[in-house]
Amino acid sequence: MYTTELQKTAKVVSTEDPEKLAAFEARVAADEFIEPKDWMPEAYRRTLTRQISQHAHSEIVGMLPEGNWITRAPSLRRKAILLAKVQDEAGHGLYLYSAAETLGTSREEMIEALHSGKAKYSTIFNYPTLTWADIGAIGWLVDGAAIMNQVPLQRTSYGPYARAMVRVCKEESFHQRQGYEIMMHLAAGTAEQKRMAQDALNRWWWPSLMMFGPPDADSPNTAQSMRWRIKRDTNDELRQKFVDITVPQADALGLTVPDPDLAWNEAKQGYDFGTLDWEEFYAVVRGEGPVAKERMKARREAWESNAWVREAAAAYAEKKAARKEAA
Repeated sequence: MYTTELQKTAKVVSTEDPEKLAAFEARVAADEFIEPKDWMPEAYRRTLTRQISQHAHSEIVGMLPEGNWITRAPSLRRKAILLAKVQDEAGHGLYLYSAAETLGTSREEMIEALHSGKAKYSTIFNYPTLTWADIGAIGWLVDGAAIMNQVPLQRTSYGPYARAMVRVCKEESFHQRQGYEIMMHLAAGTAEQKRMAQDALNRWWWPSLMMFGPPDADSPNTAQSMRWRIKRDTNDELRQKFVDITVPQADALGLTVPDPDLAWNEAKQGYDFGTLDWEEFYAVVRGEGPVAKERMKARREAWESNAWVREAAAAYAEKKAARKEAA
């Protein structure tokens, strides 16, 4: 599968105009932004469309597990914070869909690909949120992993994507802090509350590490994406950074990372950690996650039941344009 994908990319690149390709490669190597009207290889366009649209899908689907807890938040303050966070995620999806549209794909095409199962989203959102502590763990771990992934994207080679990520990263940092605050209060609370926090950490730790994608040796797009400056760090590099930053945070909470192989490695000045269950990862990617079917069912139903809103907005826009033209 991976060889086929690499061969496909190489074949497309080999048919490009050599002079234009050389000029493009030189601009990327010089860390210049590529803009929508600039010439770019079709493989670069295709890779970006896949990555940005899947990023957008993840933001939209990511609203579902947290939105389910808005009405059950333990206080008005927590409710308001969570509501603001879910609104942020919707905004992130819109920024990213807009960035992907500059590459020549329509929002309708992207949504159809999501609903049909052709397009993927982050596997993390196919796990259930069982307790309020899960909302804390998601903010701390999931959004923490997202920040680790997304901060380098502020320097990605495609201008619209890089600029969208500036605001996204600022808001994600708020999401991570609110999650950690929830975990702080639970860990310092009653024995039952601390148990809830530990249970949430146990269940979300490994899926959070999987968010960075497969090992570099098994990642079909990493090498080319690094060359084109679409990505700035490899999956394994980002995963290591996340572990090194997050383990001391767990220690500060008085919680235990659920990894018996976790150990500080003085030589590399980082933590060694256990092997991830990649069979589980690929199963969730295939749509076999614990609540994968429920997530897609909710998205399709929302899209279909709210069609009238899109139709009304389109009709209003046409009417407004017609009035402007008549004037």
